[in-house]
Amino acid sequence: MRVKAFPALVPGPGLAAPLASVPYDVINTEEARALAGDNPRSFLRVERAELELPAETDPYSAEVYAHAKANFEKFQREGFLVRESEPCVYLYRQVMDGRAQTGIALACHIEDYENDLIRKHEKTRKVKEDDRTRLTDVLSANTGPVFLTYKDAAAIDAFVVGWSAEHESTIDFIDDVGVGHTVWRVAESEAQPLLAALGEVPLSYVADGHHRSASAARVGKERREANPDHDGSEDYNWFLAVMFPASQLKILPYNRVVKDLNGLSAAGFLKQLVDQFRLDSNGRKVPEGSESVCVYLEGQWHTLQWAMPDAANPVDRLDVSFLQDHILGPLLGIGDPRTDERIDFIGGIRGTAELEKRVDSGDWAVAFSMYPTTVQQLIDIADVGEIMPPKSTWFEPKLRSGLFVYTLG
Repeated sequence: MRVKAFPALVPGPGLAAPLASVPYDVINTEEARALAGDNPRSFLRVERAELELPAETDPYSAEVYAHAKANFEKFQREGFLVRESEPCVYLYRQVMDGRAQTGIALACHIEDYENDLIRKHEKTRKVKEDDRTRLTDVLSANTGPVFLTYKDAAAIDAFVVGWSAEHESTIDFIDDVGVGHTVWRVAESEAQPLLAALGEVPLSYVADGHHRSASAARVGKERREANPDHDGSEDYNWFLAVMFPASQLKILPYNRVVKDLNGLSAAGFLKQLVDQFRLDSNGRKVPEGSESVCVYLEGQWHTLQWAMPDAANPVDRLDVSFLQDHILGPLLGIGDPRTDERIDFIGGIRGTAELEKRVDSGDWAVAFSMYPTTVQQLIDIADVGEIMPPKSTWFEPKLRSGLFVYTLG
């Protein structure tokens, strides 16, 4: 893979905690407005600039992108973001519930994305990809990093462990949900062993950030085609990413709730399940392993188990695929889960209490608590060029935006 250090925009001294924000795509406008509150340095004012505009403002309007650009320039003018004096890479450690993961923030090449050396496992939605493409182009910057993973490499691990043990961090704070964020700055001249080891990585995988990576590649391609003097050295040929070794990552389940039982009574739905699968009304809320799902219906939890078919396609071996193909589709009438408004998806970080709350409210009929997809399953699917079903993975912790910004020149 092609990787490089870059002269990032980083938070001014002491400003990382108030500036860094959750990713733009895990919250809606109202949540962004609440999180930004009266904090003038929140990076959401750049990534979700509509939060400062009237409530009726279309978040995809030209006014929003212009406002984002004005705020981005203000952040630099007022010293909220400052330019590094030299190209750097950054070791970025996150600690959540006692578990640590450490990635390397750097620039990756868009041709590696185009040539599938950076592999994908999700489709993008046009409206979301267009939004990030336009924001990236207007700001001429990647504001949020793409979350990449790669198969562990001993030389990379050794550098990360050694550097973080021997050097002081430049950023260290705990965010509002208790996740620790620590960053070590590594100047390009001192990062050569790390960059060389990363250059030997044959493939990486988009864990989170398919819209960010697709939009970065689009902007780079458009600028390349529009530049008659293009020679490959331009900054727009690269994009911001953080690369994590696969063994350190944890995927949480992506749970499901369905509005109604497709004309079935609760008893009728349970009978359908009993007739086709192994059902145990044991009160368990979380599956103990794959090939099972916990079902919440009329205030009671049931465990459903099955024998996974010996399918050649790794997508067909996913629990979420089995659930869709054998229960959500044929029994509950959920045709396309990407567009059907009768289904919703609940990230595992919110736990089973959110599933119970939804069903107990009467607004939703049934909930499904999933066993999480594994990182290896993600890799297997990306390696054969397949696409995972929607909402198959929920990575935690999320990367904060604003800790390092890559500009396109």
